[in-house]
Amino acid sequence: MQHYAILRLLLAGFFLYVAWPVIPSAVTPEAVLFWGAWLGFFVLVVGANFATLMQMTEPPIMEQDRTGTRQQA
Repeated sequence: MQHYAILRLLLAGFFLYVAWPVIPSAVTPEAVLFWGAWLGFFVLVVGANFATLMQMTEPPIMEQDRTGTRQQA
C-alpha cells in the first residue's frame, strides 16, 4: 500500500508548488506565523510519508493488508 504514501507526497508537493509564490509576500507577523506553521505542517507530512515509504513505521490501520482471517462473533 505504498502508493497511498506516494500520492500524499505528490499532493503535498502540488500544494507547495501552488503556495511557494505567495510565501515571500508575507509581510505582517500574522502572515509570517501562518506560513511558518504551514511549512512546519508540510515538513511533518512529507517526513511521515517518507517514513512510511522506507518502512520505518507501520502504515495506518486502514491501509494495512488484511490476512484473510475472519473474526468470529
